[in-house]
Amino acid sequence: MALNIKRTDRKWFLTPVKKNIYTYQMIEDGDRVAVGLSGGKDSSTLFYILSALQKQMPIKFDLVPITLTMGFDGMDITPLADFVSSLDSKLHIEPTLIGKIVFDIRQEKNPCALCANLRRGALYDVAKKLNCNKVALGHHLDDAIETFFMNLIFNGQMGLFQPKSYLDRTDITLIRPLISLEESTIIKIAENKNIPVIKNPCPANKKTKREEIKQLVSSLSEEYTDIRYKFFYAIQNVNLDNFWNPEHYNSEARNRKYEVGDQMPEV
Repeated sequence: MALNIKRTDRKWFLTPVKKNIYTYQMIEDGDRVAVGLSGGKDSSTLFYILSALQKQMPIKFDLVPITLTMGFDGMDITPLADFVSSLDSKLHIEPTLIGKIVFDIRQEKNPCALCANLRRGALYDVAKKLNCNKVALGHHLDDAIETFFMNLIFNGQMGLFQPKSYLDRTDITLIRPLISLEESTIIKIAENKNIPVIKNPCPANKKTKREEIKQLVSSLSEEYTDIRYKFFYAIQNVNLDNFWNPEHYNSEARNRKYEVGDQMPEV
């Protein structure tokens, strides 16, 4: 396949992604951007969109598609390599044994966190080896809201990943150009553009806590259809005065020096 960009694609997905890139200064002239390709719809759609924008935007940058083999049996990445080739690029394939380490050697009961850390580390190492200064991941709006709820429900924290993060240990900048697109939009793009999707062979696929939260968000969206975009607006317009942070209070009770035996006021 080759790029088949229609006029309607600009409003549908190219312009929103381009806006993300400019708003958060994700890509600049001379960047060499590694794109982590898992074979899933998100990362492959990301590569398709960046390939299209590469030809349209005044910014000059290189794309370096990278896939890590996880050591699982029966995963054929030929369709992924052919897809990348059709977009005038060459897929760099990096063999790893991450799957075997997580499931066979460590036998992790909750494997996702360890697997993600190992995959990220391997991807950053390959990106540096290939002289890339940035790594693009296919996280989208649904990933963001799911991460928010996971932090809230399981960790008692309010937070989520950043659109752009500089990793000083690796001297790599991590970018997420798809953050304003819903997962349903990405599914439609992949179908419309015939983007190949390789079945995930991971034993934990669809059996994770994230899958539980995905179902929660899906249920909420049935009642509140615009919840995703309300969330997207909200996280860009945070007013910290609305949160209960004790450090924001400057009361005399906290600043006062107390002698031994004094009764501390209730706070």
